[in-house]
Amino acid sequence: MSVNTLSVKAKIQQRSNKIATIRDVRFQANRYYHQEVIRMLRFYIPEDSTVLEIGCGTGDMLNALRPRLGIGIDIGEKMVALARKKYPHLLFSCMDAEMPGIRGSFEYVVLVDTIGFLDDIQKTIGRLRSIVTPQTRLIIVFHNFLWQPVLQFAEMMRTKIAWKVRLNWIDTGDMVNLLRLEGFDSVVTAKSILLPVEVPAIASVVNSYIASIPGLHRCCLSNVIVARRCPSVLRDASVSVIIPARNEAGNIEAAVERIPQMGSHTEILFVEGHSTDATINELERVVHKYQAEKDVKFCIQKGTGKADAVREGFNRATGDILMILDADLTVAPEDLPKFHEAIVSGQGEFINGSRLVYPLDKGSMQLLNIFGNKFFSLAFSWILGQRIKDTLCGTKVLLRENWKKIERNRAYFGDFDPFGDFDLIFGAAKLGLKIVEVPVRYHARHYGVTNISRFSHGWLLFKMLAIALRKIKFAR
Repeated sequence: MSVNTLSVKAKIQQRSNKIATIRDVRFQANRYYHQEVIRMLRFYIPEDSTVLEIGCGTGDMLNALRPRLGIGIDIGEKMVALARKKYPHLLFSCMDAEMPGIRGSFEYVVLVDTIGFLDDIQKTIGRLRSIVTPQTRLIIVFHNFLWQPVLQFAEMMRTKIAWKVRLNWIDTGDMVNLLRLEGFDSVVTAKSILLPVEVPAIASVVNSYIASIPGLHRCCLSNVIVARRCPSVLRDASVSVIIPARNEAGNIEAAVERIPQMGSHTEILFVEGHSTDATINELERVVHKYQAEKDVKFCIQKGTGKADAVREGFNRATGDILMILDADLTVAPEDLPKFHEAIVSGQGEFINGSRLVYPLDKGSMQLLNIFGNKFFSLAFSWILGQRIKDTLCGTKVLLRENWKKIERNRAYFGDFDPFGDFDLIFGAAKLGLKIVEVPVRYHARHYGVTNISRFSHGWLLFKMLAIALRKIKFAR
């Protein structure tokens, strides 16, 4: 480390110790801004998680996250002493963020307004690899450089703490590149807080609605990145293919014959949905016929609807990787290895099929459905902050451990989705899972009729869109 870097770090440490006693006063004076940051962090970080905050100050933000295990590090000795006194149930250490001596692993690592004071951002990120797993979410919040003159003026007017030493201003693109260089993959990039001061009846409207308008969002104060460590390959993971089947007698045997073996073991589990045709009889025949060749099972759904069938199938499945395949076989079972490769190679954590890339088979999708799918894909891509071209493709793949997390967090959205598609997509987005789409060809159904009612279900989709806007985009 250069002498110049040492002198700058010494200045930052001295300044930190000097302002420690007034930080709480300034924190309260700017409590609206801090509350907005905490609100955003709480969306991604459930209570009772394990959290490391780098640049924790006097511990207010870490405490607000209500972690099961909370550890904060800061370069200022006096900051850390005050944090320990205020929050004895949390752990605080005086430590250089660029050379952390923390051991173990965490579910969440948080850096809020810390990046600007790091001499070598890439080195700091690289050192974090030893304390994160592929399931860890790294959440970085840093100021938009467009606000530099405004923040400097606020420091001059003493309405904001004047650090007097700042090593860099960085934009989102550069931050994403630095993460990539150190083996981290950016899952979500967003902007937040257009009005950082409390103006009754105005600030909440500005930050919830106006700040989300495309174009205007570039003027927000805070850049937000949720990232993950690029995971290792999962070649030996077992697979369960869940097939909800209601009135699909003519497709059962074809599904079993066409599903290839994947991973260390492939389980095929049909969830029968109170059919009025011969689906149950056909399932019994096919399971008996293929019992020596394939692991084929079926159960009878206790509830009703596809979402309930998927959940029951997931809870009964034994595989490490969970796949959904629609029994109508409009997505070819032969395409499942593409989904398998995307998840075991670590390209994504939630793999969603997209039927809207290749030309559609004649009669496979009505024109009204095509327009509806395109509209909802644009809307949900904007809301979720990740590209979703086809929200309604029934083929979806995720790890069992992530399904369990989605299940635990379901209360946040409620039980609103009869299809199950949005329950999974919204849950994956809230967990900060990397969503990747696999293009597939969509074929016409050869047996039976669709269970989708275009108009009534279309109305339900608008209701889901409203829920997503309220719970994700405009969440408060």
